[in-house]
Amino acid sequence: MNVAVIGSGTMGNGIAHVFAQHGFAVALIDISQPALDRALGTITKNLDRQVAKATLSEDDKTATLGRLKTFTSLAEGVAGAELVVEAATENVDLKLQIFRDLDQHAPAGAILASNTSSISITKIAAVTKRPAQVIGMHFMNPVPVMKLVEVIRGYATSDEVTQKVMDLSRQLGKTPTEVNDYPGFVANRILMPMINEAIITLFEGVAGVEEIDTVMKLGMAHPMGPLQLADFIGLDVCLAILRVLHEGLGNPKYAPCPLLVNMVMAGRLGVKSGEGFYQHTAGSKELVVAARFRK
Repeated sequence: MNVAVIGSGTMGNGIAHVFAQHGFAVALIDISQPALDRALGTITKNLDRQVAKATLSEDDKTATLGRLKTFTSLAEGVAGAELVVEAATENVDLKLQIFRDLDQHAPAGAILASNTSSISITKIAAVTKRPAQVIGMHFMNPVPVMKLVEVIRGYATSDEVTQKVMDLSRQLGKTPTEVNDYPGFVANRILMPMINEAIITLFEGVAGVEEIDTVMKLGMAHPMGPLQLADFIGLDVCLAILRVLHEGLGNPKYAPCPLLVNMVMAGRLGVKSGEGFYQHTAGSKELVVAARFRK
């Protein structure tokens, strides 16, 4: 089966990696060739890590890389695709335009999937002439490690397409979970209010960054505290998802904390910018609270 992945960032390169590792021919598509080169470097490094842990052989690594091709032209990249997975930035206008282009250039029988974490699949499907073939495949980060795929049915998604995507997810060694198309789906409808409440708790001075995360890690058995997780996801992404929840559900409980809004406006986005609630230094795994939040 031929698969095309749109977007070579963290999610896109992870999705491409997993499909290629499991025997699928993958076209990885991005408007930037340097971004594609970086993505291949990341995939190679992650495969090397698997080889070092003896979870993958050197021959399997070579075969996986051999199944990957890169394209800067969407039309060329999706020409032979049976499944397209869009993993572009979480921006509704961008995604709608990509799906208009996919509808024009992808084969008539191709399934068009979005890795969106919150944007309506029904809304995305509505800009195509094949809404029955549009579905959500929400992978978790890091894609090669995390087992869950949220499979989101749009209003018009067919039973056949849903079943096919569930089966494909299992072929990747993932556990697919079918959910309906409402803002935030399941994962982010529950996760983002928790992260937002942690930020509100910090904003109101109830406790510090480290203390909040320690309570959740040790008291609730979370592997990562909510503020550290927000940094890992990207504070801009958290804010975008909260706005989708707030606007889509019309409930003030989803309103983003002013501290989060200010941090995003100031460019303090977490790991990707080097600072969020924690200071992030390349190559270091030490967890250091950002200077602004130190007591």
